[in-house]
Amino acid sequence: MFALQSTDDLNLLLDILPESIRKILDTHSERDRLIEVVLDLGRYPEARFPDGSKYLSEIPVSKEDLQYCVERVGIFSGDNRAGIERTLHRISALRNRSGEVIGLTCRVGRAIFGTIDMIRDLVETGRSILMLGRPGVGKTTALREIARVLANELDKRVVIIDTSNEIAGDGDIPHPAIGRARRMQVARPELQHQVMIEAVENHMPEVIVIDEIGTELEALAARTIAERGVQLVGTAHGNRIENLIKNPTLSDLVGGIQSVTLGDEEARRRGSQKSVLERKAPPTFDIAVEMLERQKWVVHQDVSETVDTLLRGREPSPQVRTVDEQGKVVITQEKPQAKPAAAGQLPFGTATTGTRGSSRGGWRSSGRLPALPSYKRNDLGGAVPLEPVPDAEPLSEHQQFDQLLNDSMADSYAMEEMGEPPVTGPNGEDLPLHVYPYAISRHQLEQVIQTMNLPVVLTKDIDSADAVLALRSHIKNHSKLRLLAKNRQLPIHPVKSNSLPQLIRALQRMLRLDSSGTGEVADLTLFYRDADEDEIEALEEARLAVEQIVIPKGQPVELLPRSAKVRKMQHELVEHYRLKSASFGEEPNRRIRIYPA
Repeated sequence: MFALQSTDDLNLLLDILPESIRKILDTHSERDRLIEVVLDLGRYPEARFPDGSKYLSEIPVSKEDLQYCVERVGIFSGDNRAGIERTLHRISALRNRSGEVIGLTCRVGRAIFGTIDMIRDLVETGRSILMLGRPGVGKTTALREIARVLANELDKRVVIIDTSNEIAGDGDIPHPAIGRARRMQVARPELQHQVMIEAVENHMPEVIVIDEIGTELEALAARTIAERGVQLVGTAHGNRIENLIKNPTLSDLVGGIQSVTLGDEEARRRGSQKSVLERKAPPTFDIAVEMLERQKWVVHQDVSETVDTLLRGREPSPQVRTVDEQGKVVITQEKPQAKPAAAGQLPFGTATTGTRGSSRGGWRSSGRLPALPSYKRNDLGGAVPLEPVPDAEPLSEHQQFDQLLNDSMADSYAMEEMGEPPVTGPNGEDLPLHVYPYAISRHQLEQVIQTMNLPVVLTKDIDSADAVLALRSHIKNHSKLRLLAKNRQLPIHPVKSNSLPQLIRALQRMLRLDSSGTGEVADLTLFYRDADEDEIEALEEARLAVEQIVIPKGQPVELLPRSAKVRKMQHELVEHYRLKSASFGEEPNRRIRIYPA
């Protein structure tokens, strides 16, 4: 049962007001529903209630009235906010250019017990929660109640970062509404991120509660805290998750956004532009709650899934939690509704083809293309004049694995929506496909298969296999493997390395999830059958440059220095695309430059 209990110290707030205004409010019929009192110099005093505003007097507010109020409240901090000791009331000041107070907003602070019953099950999971909503919808009230429940009822070590003394009230002694939770005050608003880190380093919290994350430094501090295993509960500026995605300052809270350039086949498979937006990393907060109204909240239980869905131009399907007339929490699932784009308008998750794909965290770090070691000091996405571009900050192995699998699963889903789900193996075999891995990391293969839910079974017996997956170097050097596969009429699928992108693409090709057919390495092997590993790598560099930069963007690209033999092979490959190339520089730094048509 959803039961709210409200406590306030309204009389203490009314005591700071001039006597003429206080007497009117003392006898006002809606006194208990008062939200705030507004006093502006030269204007009538105004009281605001849930259903509208009303003037309290026909006598304009004077400087003496404002001074009377200022003398009875605490010290105004750098954000022009003050309070009344051991209460939750907030007094905010308007100042003129010389610093004099010319207006006051006296907001009633109430501790409402039971307000988080709608999401209590989520609070108890220990996952980080982000509260979103317009001003006045009750975000701070919900934070205060969450802190009390976690500290008192779940017996956790809770520290509140109280920048404006709005959560735990003014004064050195916090308000009883936060229970056993501890409160750290912030001397100046711009130091909030430092106090957040200090709380983790000095006071061993299990939970940190933060109100109004609004700067890039605070977002970075929040991520640092989350990566240390501390549960975060906070609010941010923005009504919906879409607002955070579009906000470059706070987008890191939901994983960060980066521009990625797709290959031709993948762009066709997705039905999108070649340059798209994708999530850069796991989100700081696991759960997001959009507080649309006081008794209607939208819950996204998996922020990463919601963000990925939005970036792919689809609508998410979150929970909607409301309270009915009997006080019971009603949970419904919101059905996604397609939003047709206006004429000439791109889907939410696409960027124009002119977007620079090699910006921070660009196409190389996205996992979309193989990251060749030779690319580390040469960004193929650079415009002329060609200049080295710093490498993106590397993701951890766990983050890279999650990102690659999420992208690949999304591609598989897109293929299924286009009516091309895999129904048989590469040669018409019944699924699941039995694969014999040779010189391949079995652990990584099992992770890919399990996470992507692929119909593939790994076998240690080549006699029961439907296909062989092997490193290309071992296929060349081990004639016995080729002979065994030939006698059993098994297809061999080569991969260049044990890297995750190679394994994912190989399995997708085997199941015909990759409409490009044979992979890029296989194509180059056919083009130059006698090429060694270094030569194939150089050809791969040229192919990526042509297909990702020169053709789609019309920009010239300069490759790494190579030997005369390798440069000749690169020239021939460029001619295959009907493009022009030229060598320049002195040995041993002579290299080729590829020009657009």
